[in-house]
Amino acid sequence: MYPRSILLIKPGSMGDVIHALPVASAIHEAWPDSKITWIIDPRWRPLLDGNPAVFKTHDFPRQSFRGLAGKLRAVRWYSELANLRPDLVIDLQGLLRSGLMAKTSGAKNVIGLSDSREFASLFYTKVVEVGQKEHAVTRYLRCLPALGIKIPEKIDFTFPKQKLTQHIEIEHEYVVVHPFARGEMKSLSAEAILAMTAELALSANIQVVIAGVGDVPFGIGPSVVNLVGKTSLQELVGLLRGARFVVSVDSGPMHLAAGLGVPVLGIHTWSDPRLVGPYSKESWIWQGGELCRQELLRIPLPERTFTVEDARNVARFVAERVSCPG
Repeated sequence: MYPRSILLIKPGSMGDVIHALPVASAIHEAWPDSKITWIIDPRWRPLLDGNPAVFKTHDFPRQSFRGLAGKLRAVRWYSELANLRPDLVIDLQGLLRSGLMAKTSGAKNVIGLSDSREFASLFYTKVVEVGQKEHAVTRYLRCLPALGIKIPEKIDFTFPKQKLTQHIEIEHEYVVVHPFARGEMKSLSAEAILAMTAELALSANIQVVIAGVGDVPFGIGPSVVNLVGKTSLQELVGLLRGARFVVSVDSGPMHLAAGLGVPVLGIHTWSDPRLVGPYSKESWIWQGGELCRQELLRIPLPERTFTVEDARNVARFVAERVSCPG
C-alpha cells in the first residue's frame, strides 16, 4: 500500500532543490495518486511551477524568522505543520530544523539519509545509507529503494516551460556566461569576466550573454548582452534552455543548465565537483587548470584560483565545442 500523502522536505539552496527533483519525479511515476507537498524556500518555488509530481508547496520563509519577532513567527510556523499530517515524510535536508519539521508534521513514517547532521536522524523511523563520496543527486535517489521504488535509469529533471519574455531580445544563437556565486572565492574576478566574454565573442563567432546577480565589470564589450540582475528565476530558466552552451561557476544556475540538458562547463575553484558538479553527460569541469568531462572525474583535482589566462583557455575550449559539438 503506497502512502497517499508525502511531505518532501528540501527548502535548501537553488542547487539543492534541483538535485531533489528526480526523487519527486520517480515517486510520481511509481505512485501517480500520491500527493507530494514540498517544503521549500519561497525564493525557489518558481522551479516547481507546473511540476506534475508536486501537488502543492509549503513555504519555509527562513529569512523572516530572524530576531525576537522572527523567533515567535518560527514557533507558530512549526506548530502549524501539525495540520499537514502526511502518511510519509522524506527529509532530504538532513538538519535539526528539517528533523523538527518531520516531527511536528505528525507523520508516523520518516525517512532520512545517513549523512544527516545536527542529530536530525533522531527523528527518523528509517535511515537510508548513502556514500560520502557520491553526488548529491545520487545520494537523494538512494531513498527510493527504501520505498520499494526502483531508481530510474533516466533521471528526470522537470522545469517550468518558461521562454524568454519580450523585454529580453536575443536574435541569434548564444552562449551564456554566469560568473557569480554566493560562496567565498567562487565568483570570477572582473578581469576574468572581461577576458572570457571578449575571447568568446572573438573565437566562437556567437552572441555572448552574461547573466546572474553581481557587479558587471566596467568596459564589457558591445558584443556582449548584459542581463545581469535583469532576469527573474523563471526568465533564467528560459534563457538557459535556449543557450547553445553555458559557462558557470559552481552555483544554482550551473545545476539548472545541467538539469535542462544544455551543454555546460562548471568552474570549481575549491568545491568538489564529484559531489556538487553539474549532473549531466553534457557537462565539463574546470578545476586546477584542468578541463575534463564531469562523468570521467574520479579523483579530486588541485584547488586554485581562476586566472585571466584560465578564462581565455575556457573561452577557446567552449568556442571549439560550439563550432564542432560533440
